[in-house]
Amino acid sequence: MTVAGFLQQIIEGLTAGAIYAGLALALVLIYRFTGIVNFAQGELAMFSAYLAWQFVESGWPFWLALPATLAVSFVGGMLIERVIIRPVEGAPELTLVIVTVGLFFFVNAAAGWIWSYQVKSFPNPFPEGAFRAGGVTAGYGSLGVLGVVAAVMGLLYLLFRYTKIGLAMRAVACNPQSARLVGIRVGTVLALGWGLAALVGAVSGVLSAPLLFLEPNMMGGVLIYAFAAATLGGFDSPGGAVAGGLIVGVAETLTGAYLDVIGTELKIGVPLVIILGVLLVRPQGLFGHAVVERV
Repeated sequence: MTVAGFLQQIIEGLTAGAIYAGLALALVLIYRFTGIVNFAQGELAMFSAYLAWQFVESGWPFWLALPATLAVSFVGGMLIERVIIRPVEGAPELTLVIVTVGLFFFVNAAAGWIWSYQVKSFPNPFPEGAFRAGGVTAGYGSLGVLGVVAAVMGLLYLLFRYTKIGLAMRAVACNPQSARLVGIRVGTVLALGWGLAALVGAVSGVLSAPLLFLEPNMMGGVLIYAFAAATLGGFDSPGGAVAGGLIVGVAETLTGAYLDVIGTELKIGVPLVIILGVLLVRPQGLFGHAVVERV
């Protein structure tokens, strides 16, 4: 094991972790606003990637197709909250789980019906080539993925910290009843939360497509890693989701590279071990807060 080789694995792990972090962030956003764990989040991201591919295939430049995809994903997320989620609002948790699992299969089947299950190549939005220093290579694609996720996190921070809409969303996430009493339209804010989560998930889907190839089942593995990231960082902490994604990505890459007994075939078990370990030791995650109930 050389230092350069180790650092190379770290860079590759951070690149994968940034993709996991994007989807984990979408999971956390929905959970904070509604208390729902959205098992269909990966499929919604996949569908958004197909939309971007369709725009590009129609002759649109990628950097014009991307904002169009994000806009459609945002509106689609709001519609899902209004049409599918709101009718079962307040239902038992098992009902909500079944609804999101049903949405998972519906979106997957819809993508296969519209675009077929044939694997498609997705254009890489970042230039070819790499930055090299000290025997370590960082592809421009890897640096681009990290930069995009950092930009998304920064924009979300500005939204929640300095805008009225962001402050209203934070108020609803903390206490919907109190927010309603001070005049905040909670229903609208919840729809915005779903739209925002769909937008963030779309970023993850578009970043994943050039690396995984585009097909309806491409986000299944990413969703598992995203759940591990959200569990590790804390389901109530957007920053924790990003940190958890990076940690999971690095852990998965290093484990696959240096533990021969695991290798590339069994490294999918790494996030499952992380989920189990966190739930046993610190259920609220590294950056989450324990729920305290008064009796």
